Amino acid sequence: MRKKSQKQMPLTPPATDHPQAAELVSISHILDANPTICDLAMQDLSNTSSKASCRSGARGMSADQVVRAAIVKQMFTFTYQELAFHIIDSKSLRRFCRIGIADKGFKKSVLGKNIKALSPQSWEAINRRLVHYAQEQNIEKGRQVRIDCTVVESNIHQPTDSSLLFDSVRVLTRLLRAAKQQFGLPILFQDHTKRAKRRMLGIEYARNKKERKSKYSDLIKVTRKSISYAQNAVKVIHGLPAAGNGLVGLSFDLNHYLQLAFSVVEQTERRVMLEQKVPVSEKIVSIFETHTDIIVKDRRDTFYGHKVCLSGGASNLIVDCLIVDGNPADSSLTLDMLDRQRALYGKYPLKVALDGGFASKDNLQKAKEKKIKDVCFAKKRGLKTEDMCRSQWVYNRLRRFRAGIESGISWIKRCFGLARCTWKGLRSFKSYVWASIVSANLLTLARKQMV
Repeated sequence: MRKKSQKQMPLTPPATDHPQAAELVSISHILDANPTICDLAMQDLSNTSSKASCRSGARGMSADQVVRAAIVKQMFTFTYQELAFHIIDSKSLRRFCRIGIADKGFKKSVLGKNIKALSPQSWEAINRRLVHYAQEQNIEKGRQVRIDCTVVESNIHQPTDSSLLFDSVRVLTRLLRAAKQQFGLPILFQDHTKRAKRRMLGIEYARNKKERKSKYSDLIKVTRKSISYAQNAVKVIHGLPAAGNGLVGLSFDLNHYLQLAFSVVEQTERRVMLEQKVPVSEKIVSIFETHTDIIVKDRRDTFYGHKVCLSGGASNLIVDCLIVDGNPADSSLTLDMLDRQRALYGKYPLKVALDGGFASKDNLQKAKEKKIKDVCFAKKRGLKTEDMCRSQWVYNRLRRFRAGIESGISWIKRCFGLARCTWKGLRSFKSYVWASIVSANLLTLARKQMV
């Protein structure tokens, strides 16, 4: 890992005469004007845990390059393989990421390990720095705020009990095969993956409830057999006099997926065989992204991911973001989002426009106590206009203003990949959300300054 910046800039290709290239140049100037961003990234990249994953010496990535590569990835929704190609193939991206003419670029594994090393706390701090920069440049003063919630989905397939059982069988079998072939452990097991897949497909196309239950019964039986094989493998590993790092990691993975497989079997027996209702808090929707919440929106659409509450300003910047655990009512988040605005700007905004789900008499009263002059809920829910705003005109204006954040959310989802997180794990999920927001805000600031 090199230092956060180079003493001498490498020879880079000349700038391209294109609007998108001009936006990249403007974003580059913003990053240069805020050196704190590289300092924040450097703290994460200098951790002991990330040192092993970063190449050292002259060919290592600097903190500046890591941040810029992450922004490019989110701006163009590249995979790491596509990112490795485009930042070396495109003159504009090579110039933006400060890769010299003679440099060979970076492999996808190096890009992935370095970008994933940036923590969600650092991304949030980077966004705060950009918000303060926007305030200094008189682009966003934070006196008028609009707040709304959306859902960012996890990268999982549509969960069904049969597919979760099949996932459990194939993952345990894969680990058992690795234990036997790579480490030569004396374990006996049968590969029931094909049988489990046939039962899963049979359940999907079953003609009636009786046939479906019969196939579920056999799929549960197969899953229990795979669990038994995995338990025996764990006993064999624990019985070894000395286990290397590879075997310790394998034992950890086996125990992890064993617990999940047990939970999936219990969940299926309760839901399908006994026809009981399982509380949402006890449901498992993925054995890979276990942090995933079940979000029911408007009592009709079901999403699998996390609820995200966003605050936007008059400049279309996303000034704040709160990634919520579970699926709490919007009304329970109102005061938290207002308090976060005060922590961000040092004072509460003068005008706030919120979606109808945030409305309640108690929220309105407490918002007024915080000296917020106008509080507009898109749906009144029994509240009077004169209690919320100074006049009907102000209420109508704020109501129209609030609608703008929906287009902003749609833009970030379509253009910056916020609709679905493709990174694995809760920490990476939060980093992905913040990276998308930071990239969108940088482009917004760049366009504001280019006008």
